[in-house]
Amino acid sequence: MLIPHLHFNGNCCEAISLYEMAFNTKVDTIILNSDYAPAKYHVDNKVAHAEMHIHGQKVYLNDRFGKKDSSTDIAIHLIVTFENKDDLLACYEIMKEGSVTVDPLQALPYSPLAVQFVDKFGVQWSFMVDEHTARS
Repeated sequence: MLIPHLHFNGNCCEAISLYEMAFNTKVDTIILNSDYAPAKYHVDNKVAHAEMHIHGQKVYLNDRFGKKDSSTDIAIHLIVTFENKDDLLACYEIMKEGSVTVDPLQALPYSPLAVQFVDKFGVQWSFMVDEHTARS
């Protein structure tokens, strides 16, 4: 099993809230630093470990090693396929605030609609309608 692991810079709880709304999901597990470390060892209430499912894929999230900018120079990004344009647009509408567009909403030879962007947390996403299941 391959599990994407998203690292944030102190704003993991905010990212979880946005992703729950955008992808109509809920976090499965969330452990804060204060939940497992003695009080003298933690100075914050950041996320030590969280798990959620995005489009059926397990994803780990935490507040360690996060990017401090939203540069589009990212070596890896997450691709989410949608069954139709309306679902893609609804999710993108929630996610686009504060994002940096890499490739704008457009039709591609392999997808009737796609967009690539870096969200406000520095995570790079590609949304596309799967040409095999597309129903416009």
